[in-house]
Amino acid sequence: MNENILIVDDDKSICEILEFNLKSEGYIVDTAYSAEEALTKLTNQTQLILLDVMMEGMSGYKMLEKIRLDGSTIPVIFLTAKNTENDMLTGFSVGADDYISKPFSIKEVSARIKAILKRFKTAATEQKETLAFKDLEINTKNKEAFIKGKPVNLTKTEFEILQKLAKNPNRIFSRQEIIESVWGNNVFVTERTVDVHITRLRKKLEDYGNAISNRLGYGYKFDLMKL
Repeated sequence: MNENILIVDDDKSICEILEFNLKSEGYIVDTAYSAEEALTKLTNQTQLILLDVMMEGMSGYKMLEKIRLDGSTIPVIFLTAKNTENDMLTGFSVGADDYISKPFSIKEVSARIKAILKRFKTAATEQKETLAFKDLEINTKNKEAFIKGKPVNLTKTEFEILQKLAKNPNRIFSRQEIIESVWGNNVFVTERTVDVHITRLRKKLEDYGNAISNRLGYGYKFDLMKL
């Protein structure tokens, strides 16, 4: 896990409870007791902020507004006793990703954190234009693949299969999942067709074709251990 989380709350007891529980789940945690202090601790390694709204000095709203104006897209969850509809609308209008009312359960906070981090990871992977694995490069925008800078002549279907697997390394996809993703639900394709396309894809990828491995009875994956 090891994601970096910054907790910002002027109630030290809340910070301590959150810090203890989140560290026990494997997160790297830092705390700040004011928005001003938090701004000095915010780094490129910070992956999520738990932010109180009402604090002495700069409010959580103002802090989030500031970092959004600075171009930061880091996910932020407000933790606050201000739970009216207007308060929530204000939080979302300045760029919050979620809103948890006090008092809260640690389980709820943990579940919200996991959901948001997963969503941001998925979005980042989907938006990434180039996937690089040693000398193999896959440009998801231009739909091209290269080995040592040399173009690999892939059909549209072959490229879509490669992209599907490479975007989710080490995850096994069943043949049916590949069919639904690449061909869609409106086209009749047999699972054997998937095998044929992957055989051709492996040959075109030369040594990198070994990374597309099959787990008998389950499906295919892009195996980073075989690169």
